[in-house]
Amino acid sequence: MRDVVEIGLGKTAQRGYHLDEIAIVPSRRTRDVDDVSTAWQLDAYQFGIPCVGHPSDATMSPASAVRLGQLGGLGVLNVEGLWTRYENPAKVLEELAGLDEDARATKRLQEVYAEPIRPDLIAERVRELRDGGGTVAVRVSPQHTLALAPVILDAGVDILVIQGTIVSAEHVSTTDEPLNLKEFIADLDLPVIVGGCTDYKTALHLMRTGAAGVIVGIGGDDWSTTESVLGIRVPMATAIADAAAARRDYLDETGGRYVHLIADGDMQTSGDIAKALGCGADAVMLGEPLSLCEEAPAGGAWWHSAASHPSLPRGAFEVAGEPLGSMEKLLFGPADEPDGQLNLFGGLRRAMAKCGYRDLKEFQKVGLVLDR
Repeated sequence: MRDVVEIGLGKTAQRGYHLDEIAIVPSRRTRDVDDVSTAWQLDAYQFGIPCVGHPSDATMSPASAVRLGQLGGLGVLNVEGLWTRYENPAKVLEELAGLDEDARATKRLQEVYAEPIRPDLIAERVRELRDGGGTVAVRVSPQHTLALAPVILDAGVDILVIQGTIVSAEHVSTTDEPLNLKEFIADLDLPVIVGGCTDYKTALHLMRTGAAGVIVGIGGDDWSTTESVLGIRVPMATAIADAAAARRDYLDETGGRYVHLIADGDMQTSGDIAKALGCGADAVMLGEPLSLCEEAPAGGAWWHSAASHPSLPRGAFEVAGEPLGSMEKLLFGPADEPDGQLNLFGGLRRAMAKCGYRDLKEFQKVGLVLDR
């Protein structure tokens, strides 16, 4: 049973654990690193590495999404971002890359995202993704899914990502017609990824909507302000493990329907990625780490999708720094620093090999220990 702590008379809290509070325990077997596979599959789409690009304009342009796909991952473009508001957002991105880390940065983000979304540009960006080859995936918020879905689906995407800070299968509203995820997904002939979620019950309910994948976490990192604004903080190791338990129960409930878990948040290094997968994730969603590659459209600056919210921004602006190298170097090395920020998936392969596992499904069974 998980620890339950009494924080006051009549009020308890469950104990949760972050990724930096756990560590991987090697087994009795080791394996040659060349015999390890990091491949995974979502519906009919296969990927060489368990990497999904966080749909921030700081990291995902049509070009960088295509490049991530060429390297074996899944790039996701935000159809509510700058690329669907501006014919050519290069000048806007260049300006943002030059901003200082102060209150003006948030105000400027709000201003540039006040430009309306253009349906014609959604179709154009999807065409650019399609022309680049590979799997085409776009992100839309739950609030705008019903309005934007027709143009997104007409444009011809492969995977639809419905992502917000917190997404539930039972949204209640007395003012607007809420999105019924189960009915919406049932009418589609393509896989849908939904999230984020933070607990067992929400994960299980999202799986019951028919989603092919569930995002676990809220993209928390050093630049996320969701805790200070909303009081919400996700201990990622616990959140992933709880969602994995929901997946096991859903497998039994459905007689074998497997839903993929994508961990989003609390990951900066290859060791963080390995621990997230060891907790039960099938893939990780990377944001800030990808801002450090040369292909990042914001030139090294970083902000969350929610950082530009017009009334309640949740995410500080990180000023641009020097890139660490190409996206290929970031993902596959070679690394010339020992901190785990380069060769992210080479590091994952070696962690799997050191523990004796040949593929990601097996690696989800790895032993874990509390080390804090």
